[in-house]
Amino acid sequence: MFPVPARAQASHDGSVGGPRMKTGENDVSITQGGQLDEARLEAFVGQAVTDMGAAISGLLLHMGDRLGLYKAMADAGPMTPASLAARTGTTERYVREWLGNQAAGGYVTYDPADGTFELPAEQAMVLANEESPVFLSGAFEAIASCYADHDRFVDAFRTGAGVGWHEHDGRLFSGVLRLFRPGYAAHLVGEWLPALDGVAAKLQAGASVADVGCGLGASTVIMAQAFGRSTFLGIDNHAASIADARKAAAEAGVAQRTRFEVASAKELPGSGYDLVCMFDCLHDMGDPVGAARHIRQALAPDGTLLLVEPMAGDGLEDNLNPVGRTFYGLSTVICTPGSLDQEVGLGLGAQAGERRLGEVLREAGFSRVRRATQTPFNLILEARP
Repeated sequence: MFPVPARAQASHDGSVGGPRMKTGENDVSITQGGQLDEARLEAFVGQAVTDMGAAISGLLLHMGDRLGLYKAMADAGPMTPASLAARTGTTERYVREWLGNQAAGGYVTYDPADGTFELPAEQAMVLANEESPVFLSGAFEAIASCYADHDRFVDAFRTGAGVGWHEHDGRLFSGVLRLFRPGYAAHLVGEWLPALDGVAAKLQAGASVADVGCGLGASTVIMAQAFGRSTFLGIDNHAASIADARKAAAEAGVAQRTRFEVASAKELPGSGYDLVCMFDCLHDMGDPVGAARHIRQALAPDGTLLLVEPMAGDGLEDNLNPVGRTFYGLSTVICTPGSLDQEVGLGLGAQAGERRLGEVLREAGFSRVRRATQTPFNLILEARP
C-alpha cells in the first residue's frame, strides 16, 4: 500500500481530533461527511504523486531541450553521463542526476551493467526531432513560461483582469511556435486544405490568402512554400511576432509573395480574399463574433474561412481526458486571460467545442459551417459566407 500521511482535522470549535481510521500503518482522519474510502484515497494519492513527478520532470524536460541533451542523445547509442556532458558542454554531475530522472520516467533507458543511458528512437521523435509531427518539447517550453508568470495569473484570478499576450514570458511565443509548427507541416497542405471545397485548386491556380493571428508566421510560410502562384498576408497584433515572421519568410525564400502586418482580426486590410485562415486563435480573441464578421466581409463571395481550433467535445463531460486536461490548463493561463484583456472579453476558452464555435460563426453572418476534418488535437471547420 502507498503510505498515506496522517492528517488531523480541526472541528468547528477549533479542537483537533475526531474519529480516525487506519490505512496501513498510518492514521487518516474521517471527514465530516463520513468515512473515507481507503481504496479511493490510496489511488488518488498515487495519482497526485505521479503528477508531482510529472511536474518536476516537465521542468527537466525543458532544460534538456534548452541544453541540447536530447538532440545529442538522438541516434548516438548508449552514452555515459560523462560522454553526454562532454558532447553538450555541460557538467557531468548535473547530467548524471538529470539522466536518473529521465530513466525513472521512461524517457531514456538505463543499462546498469555498464552505466549507460540511451534515448530510444521513439522518444527521440517526441523530444529531439523538431520536424516530427509528434514533437512536443515546444509544449514544455510554453508551459515553463506559464510558471514564470505565476504571480500575474494569481492576481488575475483575484481581480478578474485579463493578461495580454504581450505580457507573457517570452518563451510562450517560441514555445507555441515549436508546438504548433510540426502539426501544421504534417497536416495543413496535405490534409486540411484539400478537405475544403475547391480551395486547393484555387491555391494551385493562384489565390489571395490572409492568415489572421499568424503569430511567428509558421502557417503562412508553409502555405507560401506549397503554393507558388498564391499571395499571402499574415496579420497579428503582437509586433515582436510579426518581426520574427518577416524573418522566417525571408529565410524560407517566400518573402516576395508574403507580407506581414501588425493588426488585429477586426483590422484585416483589403477584401476579396479567396481564403482566410485562423489557426488556434479565434478562441483567444475578446470579440470573436466581431472578428469573424469582419473576416466574412473581407472574403470574396465564394471565399472560404479555414478555422483550426483545439479538439474538444461540446460539453465539459466530453473533454475529461488527457487532451482536454491539457487544453483546459493552457486555456486557464493563456487563452482565457488573453480574451479577457481585450474588448468584449467573451472568454470562449480553448475547449469551446464545435457547436459553440458554429454559433459564433453563424452570428457573424456565415451561412454554411461544417467540420472539414480533424486530428486528435485539432478541430478543422470550413465556413462560407
